Amino acid sequence: MPLVSLEPLELAALLCSRVCHDVISPVGAIVNGLEVLDDEKDESMREFAHDLIKKSAKQASARLQFARIAFGAAGSAGAAIDLGDAGAIAKGFIEDDRITLEMDAPRVLLPKNQVKLLLNLLMTATSTIPRGGVIQVKIEINGEQGQFRIRTKGPSARIPAHVEGLLKGESDTGTIDAHAIQPYYTGLIAKAAGMTISLVLEGDDVTITALKA
Repeated sequence: MPLVSLEPLELAALLCSRVCHDVISPVGAIVNGLEVLDDEKDESMREFAHDLIKKSAKQASARLQFARIAFGAAGSAGAAIDLGDAGAIAKGFIEDDRITLEMDAPRVLLPKNQVKLLLNLLMTATSTIPRGGVIQVKIEINGEQGQFRIRTKGPSARIPAHVEGLLKGESDTGTIDAHAIQPYYTGLIAKAAGMTISLVLEGDDVTITALKA
């Protein structure tokens, strides 16, 4: 497959599109809930709208906090990030009524790109269990170097088509759209962090490993 080379402005635009895609749904639900409160007199409907607004605001906040670290600068160049904080943010972003995240992230500082890589790999992990399941994360740290092993288990577990190529910066068409930008960006982060990624499917389990190159 041909390698993809994006101009910085194009990469930034596609990442912005991805973040907007993740946030627009809960924000839209908040707007709908406010409209119901404005127009509806039935108390049960107003209570439903309150619950919708509360749930959607929490979801939007979780997605923005996650995107700030996974895609954003999250501090100056070369900054370290508390892995414990990142783990709590990941749990708020990923867990719902379909997916359980089992991740015991220690309170240690790791180089920014390693933490960004872990969060992006967790996003990739969610795509391997389209019908839901469990994501288990094992983290090993040696000094300032972390390595990550993420195991997903669920019905119809799979490695999504083209993901392995995108992680390597490759695409069948030689182009990238907003849907494909996240695994492509994950590959860029891995390279910047000096780490390699591998994916293995065994039955209903997918294992994603990130090790020092």
